[in-house]
Amino acid sequence: MPRPALARPLAATGAALSALALTACVPNASADDEAIAVESTADECKVASTEVPSGTVVFDVTNSGDDVTEFYLLASDGLRIISEVENVGPGITRQLVVQVPAGDYLTQCKPGMTGDGIQAAFTVTDSGEDVFSGDDAELLAAAGEQYLLYVRDQIQTLEDKTDAFLAAYTAGDDDEARALYADARVHWERIEPVAESFGDLDPMMDAREADLAEGESWTGWHRIEKNLWPPAEGYDLTSAEREELADKLAADTADLAARVNAEDFAIDAFQVGNGAKELLDEVAAGKITGEEEIWSHTDLWDFQANVDGASVAYGVLHDVVAESDPALVEELDSRFAELEGLLAQHGSVDEGFVLYTELTDDQIVELARAVDALGEPLSRLTAAAVA
Repeated sequence: MPRPALARPLAATGAALSALALTACVPNASADDEAIAVESTADECKVASTEVPSGTVVFDVTNSGDDVTEFYLLASDGLRIISEVENVGPGITRQLVVQVPAGDYLTQCKPGMTGDGIQAAFTVTDSGEDVFSGDDAELLAAAGEQYLLYVRDQIQTLEDKTDAFLAAYTAGDDDEARALYADARVHWERIEPVAESFGDLDPMMDAREADLAEGESWTGWHRIEKNLWPPAEGYDLTSAEREELADKLAADTADLAARVNAEDFAIDAFQVGNGAKELLDEVAAGKITGEEEIWSHTDLWDFQANVDGASVAYGVLHDVVAESDPALVEELDSRFAELEGLLAQHGSVDEGFVLYTELTDDQIVELARAVDALGEPLSRLTAAAVA
């Protein structure tokens, strides 16, 4: 399997929501808060200070380049969006105010609002003061808003990478399409429970051949997968058939993005916690058995993506759960680390994974046991968060 590109965060949609991420439960910043100057150019992201005490952090983001830019504060995994300010035009300064606890973070400028962006480490030290105020209901609301930013970000990336994949596929460049397939699907798999909440879209986009009822039409990712990795002669499709499949998948992906980006679409803490467990259930039901990507055998990309999504969901609920059930947090941290370590032995989204067919029976059993060990405490996440 050719090396896929590194999974990258793209622009999250909804400026109003970005102001709520981890800020809905805290006082507004005052004029006395000392702002950190950020200068974004075509090839630099200059952050005046890379270490601040926990609490209210204010960034003054100035665009000194020629293209519209964005600025993100990301969790250390580079995936979870703590908060962001978008659509900063040339010569414009916009302010980002966010409440952050002690920990390691990343800053990121994204000139042109595309590509991998320019990242740097950012450290928040412990000020000794309470970062959050308000009750748990407010914290949980903020967690839902933060997770929604992540979902919207992943879906935008899914659209971009699906477009590139389908362009290669319809052009008949099968080698390029095969190289792009697994990496594009990472962004679907990371937010799969949200996508599956729209019951009409999921079967059209992600149904496996074994899932089909008699006479049911088969479209989506796995129909194209079988065409790119045909099990035998006679499985080719005409150019017109390829175009039809590609147009359908592109339209369904755009529909998914429109629904998730709608102003009235929201995610609550119950959905976040339950979604984390659903993602691990997806691993147990298909990825660990090799049934998800039965033609391409790229199951470990999907496996890692499901774990990524579960980890982000857990991350936005971490602080609330740590108050109600610190023992659960300790167990989840350990179990996630164990599973991530096992997956890392077989590759990464950045460097590529081995194909599922290259795993030994013992390695599959080892991964399955780690999934089971994480699944039990993860099933208690929602109850602990909303206790």
